[in-house]
Amino acid sequence: MISVLVFMVLFAAIAAGCSSSSSSGDVVALNDSKKVIHFMHIWPESSSNSQYLIMKSIISDYERQHPDVKIETEIVNSDQYKDKLKVLATANELPDIGMTWSDGFIRPYVNGDMLEPLDDIVNNDPALRDAFIPGVKESYAVNGKTYGLPLELNTSYVFYNKEIFKKYNLEVPKTFEEYKNVVKTLAENGVIPATVGAKDGWPASFWFMYLADRIGGPTILTDVIHGKAKMDDPALLKAAQEVQNLVNMGGFVKEASTLSYEDSVDYFMFEKAAMFLTGLWQLPAFTTSPDVPHEFKDKIGYFKFPLYEGGKGTDINSYVGGPGVGLFVAKDSKVKKVAKDFVGFLVKEWGKKSVTDAGIIPATKVDTSNLKLSPMYMDILKDLNEASNVTTYFDTQSSPAVSELHHELLTALFGKQVTPKDFVKQQADALAEEHK
Repeated sequence: MISVLVFMVLFAAIAAGCSSSSSSGDVVALNDSKKVIHFMHIWPESSSNSQYLIMKSIISDYERQHPDVKIETEIVNSDQYKDKLKVLATANELPDIGMTWSDGFIRPYVNGDMLEPLDDIVNNDPALRDAFIPGVKESYAVNGKTYGLPLELNTSYVFYNKEIFKKYNLEVPKTFEEYKNVVKTLAENGVIPATVGAKDGWPASFWFMYLADRIGGPTILTDVIHGKAKMDDPALLKAAQEVQNLVNMGGFVKEASTLSYEDSVDYFMFEKAAMFLTGLWQLPAFTTSPDVPHEFKDKIGYFKFPLYEGGKGTDINSYVGGPGVGLFVAKDSKVKKVAKDFVGFLVKEWGKKSVTDAGIIPATKVDTSNLKLSPMYMDILKDLNEASNVTTYFDTQSSPAVSELHHELLTALFGKQVTPKDFVKQQADALAEEHK
């Protein structure tokens, strides 16, 4: 009972603070001839300096080009931001422009009729029409309309230690059979083939999701979410079986199901494991980070997840990944037209500046012809420009309950505490319950 009362007091305090913040913006709008946009983002100067400086620069450029517009920013770190956004939504006081995540995060706001469709921003601007990497913008769509425009992208690759591969005369595998031969050679020579933090569930999901893509095709996991396919589909059962086969082959660090993601990173960074399947947030450690020795960076290469012989996923340029943060415009905004114009401007400018100024991979295609970046960055940007598909992470697409179950079962799959058949069946049952 005490905890409930505490929560109610806190809720009232936060709501009061949000209300006062919003009303101050209204005062500026009344006392100034300029159109005032209230913009909330998640990159404080103290903890996200590179992103903060890019955003500040883009805002200054827009205001200079549009003297009749003033953009007022409210910056809240991401942990607090999500809670504050819920409070603002409850009070019907969303900012004119805010940040959002895709799929399961954005859907309740769309269902509550709080967000403005943004398709016209893209369709009316030739520079944006074909700018997004395929499959990324679609993660912000609900019932055929787009309610958020993504800024960032995190696809996943297999990073590998070129020196270890050279020592054992190994070549980059292009098929899954070739990959298993690499695993076999490394394991026989006492080298950990790949590191993974299966305790957290989500890092282990990369292996399942890629095998699902390569065996069942690039739409199968999304089809499962929308009830067009079932989690116990033979292709997904096969993907789970292949994951556990790799465990049985000694394909991962021992006791992977007890390792966190942070623990698993160390195995690769200290050259105890030859490979690491992870997202592009790890890329700076392999390229630009001043805290990582150049000698190590020079040893690191990457490859796309291999194709599966006889599988329906026949394009190696189909990725598992997902957008990072994106932008929304509030449906009830009193400066909706100019807010949408600024969102289009921001997305384009972010695409130009995020790579060079912050080492961040944007959700839009990047012209690399005049860029001076590390070779790995250049290669990955070229890859993404040629991407045929990006399947959003299954746990991002699914409901919180199914996502949690997915993580728990992956930990169990890697720990051999659940069979592949039970792994898919339990999730199939949970999804069937949701689709009733």
